[in-house]
Amino acid sequence: MFKRFGRWPYWLMGLVMVVAFSSCSLDNFKASDTQVSRLVYSVLSDPKTFNSALNNEQPNIFGLTYAGLITENYETGKIEPELAESWQFSADGLALTYTLREGLKWSDGAPLTADDVVFTYNDIYLNEAIPTQIRDVLRVGEAGTLPKITKINQRQVKFEVPEPYAPFLRNTGVNILPKHALAKTLTETDSEGNPLFLSTWGTNTPPTDIIVNGPFRLKAFTPGERVIFERNPHYWRTDQQGNPQPYLEEIIWQVVESQDSEFVQFRSGGLDLTGVTPDNFSLLKREEKRGDFTVYNGGPSPGSLFISFNLNKGARGGKPLVNPIKSKWFNTLEFRQAVAYAIDRPTMLNNIYQGLGVLQDSSIFPLSPYSASPEKDGIKAYNYDLETAKDLLLSAGFQYDTNNQLIDSEGNQVRFTLITNAGNKVREAIGAQIKQDLSKIGITVDFTPISWGSLVEKLGDSLDWECHLISLGGGLEPNGGSNVWNPDGGLHAFNQKPLPGQDPIEGRVVADWETEIGQLYIKGAQELDEAKRREIYVEAQRIVQEQLPFIYLINQYSMSAIRNKIQNVKYSPLGALWNIYELSLAQK
Repeated sequence: MFKRFGRWPYWLMGLVMVVAFSSCSLDNFKASDTQVSRLVYSVLSDPKTFNSALNNEQPNIFGLTYAGLITENYETGKIEPELAESWQFSADGLALTYTLREGLKWSDGAPLTADDVVFTYNDIYLNEAIPTQIRDVLRVGEAGTLPKITKINQRQVKFEVPEPYAPFLRNTGVNILPKHALAKTLTETDSEGNPLFLSTWGTNTPPTDIIVNGPFRLKAFTPGERVIFERNPHYWRTDQQGNPQPYLEEIIWQVVESQDSEFVQFRSGGLDLTGVTPDNFSLLKREEKRGDFTVYNGGPSPGSLFISFNLNKGARGGKPLVNPIKSKWFNTLEFRQAVAYAIDRPTMLNNIYQGLGVLQDSSIFPLSPYSASPEKDGIKAYNYDLETAKDLLLSAGFQYDTNNQLIDSEGNQVRFTLITNAGNKVREAIGAQIKQDLSKIGITVDFTPISWGSLVEKLGDSLDWECHLISLGGGLEPNGGSNVWNPDGGLHAFNQKPLPGQDPIEGRVVADWETEIGQLYIKGAQELDEAKRREIYVEAQRIVQEQLPFIYLINQYSMSAIRNKIQNVKYSPLGALWNIYELSLAQK
């Protein structure tokens, strides 16, 4: 799904945006800046692109710098107008007409019109030459037909789909991009014949060249140090008194190396907000009054944490992506189920999460009306049971040697590598526990946290991995995950097809259950009756839990500590600062 709609960019991976402000960086701001109304966050790495259409990961600048035709109110869950002032469906529900607000402008003062909307969709998102994940989610029906977008006049645009499409409205909330700044980059090519758009607005672009329409625009970027945003003077919002929004003048992202550093900075009083983790929750709660901040707990977070085995049986250049011996294990259902039974999730919840979360048994955000549960819907849950795990392995032909180590039917020791992003303390603790848990059923796990960049490369490019521990974001609308569950989707990571521009994969096999899940997501988008639609997604979740492409672990509570000087906070698990345009700082 997209920005403001709990989108599912695969590279989110639970990279929670923590916030910090390094004390050494204070010297970079003059005393005269002390009256500037600013917030300071931290991020664990630099943004990788300033081109919204090409983005696949967090952190990214686009939640602050771009807007779509509509947005979602995370307090009510309702769709609200953004760049569009209104919309109207046709009688048959197959056409949707938007009317833009009057006087919209880009950050450089140029007018924002229907031409920009049509350009954004037809020339970028629907353009097969542009490798954007957004196109997958816009596809309609079994044929994967893309919507038709036409200009009616300078303020009106019509979207048309060939069949009923339940998420029609929500899926038209993508970022709108500037035609006057980008059109030439799509018609001109580089020396290799690729559109210049693919190399446009990289992070080496001068900030003033990035044209946006959101509440903030890019002011400065120092790699490895910080990103500075300033208020966009041409943003459309005003309050009831006619005052321009946003109220904040600046937002600063400080790049920090670890969550430990971020935590220390917050406690010292030098920053405005921070993500709360299970290991620091108790201490922060005790310090709320002294530190003049509030710890917000929004309940289960809109995402999923899991381990996943690489089920891809394909090869590149004759070399298998996964060692064939291990691939046979991973593609054995009893093996995956045994691993699920052997992971002690209750202990994980109590010891690592300090009870601040829930066991997760579903692929859909727990607060979504489409989410299924073992209690209500009878989907499978893998409660900790070592004996069941061992029985499953033995039934699949695995054996135990004299040292009680698991071996396969050909005598190979069962051993694999589990990777995750280094520096995430909770995730590193989970990996260590999984290593210990699986040793109890004779499996050796080489747990190897790696750098963020290396993780992204393995999962998104080389596909050279055996098992990973990551997370995906989510939201209320399950269709946002369609490109995860569609076997041809760009985010079908456990059996990934090559993305545009990558080397081909020979011999990739799609299992029948993968196809069935993909078909159910198509049917779910076609069904307009809410009760029937839920039944479809429940069936999809039932198959996921049976086949276990993802072995779900814990859904952590969404928690943040926010200074009380920040006014108008409307905390939601879908986004701590989702209403950034109306936040302000209390006067001292």
